[in-house]
Amino acid sequence: MHSLWRLRGYLRPHVWSLALMMFAALGGVALMIAIPLVTKALIDGPIRDHDSSALLPLGLLALALGVLEAFLIWLRRWVQSGAVLGVETAMRHDLYERLQLLPMSFHSRWQSGQLLSRVTTDLSAIRRFSGFGMLFLIINIVQVVVTVVVLLEMFWPLGLVVAAAAVPIVLLSMRFEKRYVLVSRRVQDEQGDLATLSEEGAVGIRVIKSFGRSDHMAGRYDAAAESLRETSLEKVRLSARFWTFLEVIPNCAVVVVLLLGAIGVGRGSLTPGELVAFITLLLSLVWPVSSLGVILAMAQEAMTAAARILEIFDTEPAIRGGDRVIERPRGHVRFEHVDFAFPDAPDEPVLRDLNLELAPGETVAVVGATGSGKTTLTALVPRLWDVTGGRITIDGVDVRDLRLGHLRSLVATAFEEPTLFSMSARENLALGRPDATDEEIAEALEIAQAQFVHELPFGLDTRIGEQGMSLSGGQRQRLALARAVLARPTVLVLDDTLSALDVHTEKLVEEALNRVLVDVTGLVVAHRASTVMLADRVALLQDGTITRVGTHRELLATEPAYKELLAAEADSGQDDLDALSQAVRA
Repeated sequence: MHSLWRLRGYLRPHVWSLALMMFAALGGVALMIAIPLVTKALIDGPIRDHDSSALLPLGLLALALGVLEAFLIWLRRWVQSGAVLGVETAMRHDLYERLQLLPMSFHSRWQSGQLLSRVTTDLSAIRRFSGFGMLFLIINIVQVVVTVVVLLEMFWPLGLVVAAAAVPIVLLSMRFEKRYVLVSRRVQDEQGDLATLSEEGAVGIRVIKSFGRSDHMAGRYDAAAESLRETSLEKVRLSARFWTFLEVIPNCAVVVVLLLGAIGVGRGSLTPGELVAFITLLLSLVWPVSSLGVILAMAQEAMTAAARILEIFDTEPAIRGGDRVIERPRGHVRFEHVDFAFPDAPDEPVLRDLNLELAPGETVAVVGATGSGKTTLTALVPRLWDVTGGRITIDGVDVRDLRLGHLRSLVATAFEEPTLFSMSARENLALGRPDATDEEIAEALEIAQAQFVHELPFGLDTRIGEQGMSLSGGQRQRLALARAVLARPTVLVLDDTLSALDVHTEKLVEEALNRVLVDVTGLVVAHRASTVMLADRVALLQDGTITRVGTHRELLATEPAYKELLAAEADSGQDDLDALSQAVRA
């Protein structure tokens, strides 16, 4: 129960509701035991003595106790639903918030399906146990103990029979618990793997269909589903054997009690009323005992789920914000002897002793071969990753000293592979600036040449499909660019944002960006010569470091590697580059 105990903080705001729920539940147990005792008094009193005058009061008392028990059950369930749903909502909120705080190193290491499984299936398992299992585990234990004491007091030989029946149940439960926790964890992990395959199949459906690999992906899914089926069946078989045993023992105890009780009544050592009350109380124990398997199974699933969720809560965010704020940001960005290596490959640095300065309002294009670290470089500015050496400053302040929210309001990024959410086009655009006006949205759309949104069925209010799959690659890039521009950042980072645009649209976007980049500091990852022309200066990135910084004209004239990169990316010949160089000189 250690994992569940660590989550006890979520129960504190609902302590009074839980106390009322427990009071109602224990009150129901007391009434459940009291009603057979009233029945005993009825049989051994008015019924045996044929005293009709005493029959009505005891009958009304039994009826009142039954009505009160029903009311307490209703009260317990009413209070229980609000408290349990409140706990689940709080946990779901905190878990999602925690996922937002965790760094990219965490998200790159974890499968999205495993995270989805924890947010949905595991939280539901905890809710089921906290709303049903935990309460009835306590209630059933109290009911069994109190009832056995009453039975021993009523007729100790039969009470010993009932107490003896509990011994094999306890021993079997301990053995069952150890085996069930292992198979339960396997089931939950395999559910996460299956969720990952489902998500990949849905997101990558166009790729799967285009390569004709539907059967292959279906085979992978079927194999994972079959593995989950086998593990689930193992779990069911284990539970079935346990529950069958729990059903047999109470029924055997009832048969023994009936036999010995009848003998006791015949010998006069037990009254008929006591036998009826005894059997009624014994039968009331069948549910608490037989439900033990269900409750223990729920407890194990909940503990496994809690342990899986705590893996997320126990992960400390590697990136924490400082407390500084730049009152009047100008956008002066400096990379000072920056080193970076991914956490899982610390001996393989991606960036080495990188130095680069961007003056306020200046646009610098970063050009380099595939795998040279361009995208990683852009991710360091908003601290999606943190440098492992050196520092990055904005207006002289180390980005690690700035509040994260403030830093990411200063820096806006448009990625090469844009992410759009299953919300309206307007909501996607205003993600970084919810207070944007219609005029500002229209201006951003014009800059990004994304006016196509007005042609959608409901215009800006059209719901974009998951990952923007209903749009083309160029349309997604233009919406992402408009979103970045709309944020009105001090530093605008464009990670090859125009790669999916046709030549005509790219030219229109570049003309509009020329106006925008006058007022902001721009860091542009470029592959095309036309994109490079947006920049005031160009930085050549080779083997993880900046080897040369200059204007486009200077690098064309002095850096053969630069000319080769542009030629390779543009798939053009030397004549085209020479023509471009001459046009720049003119």
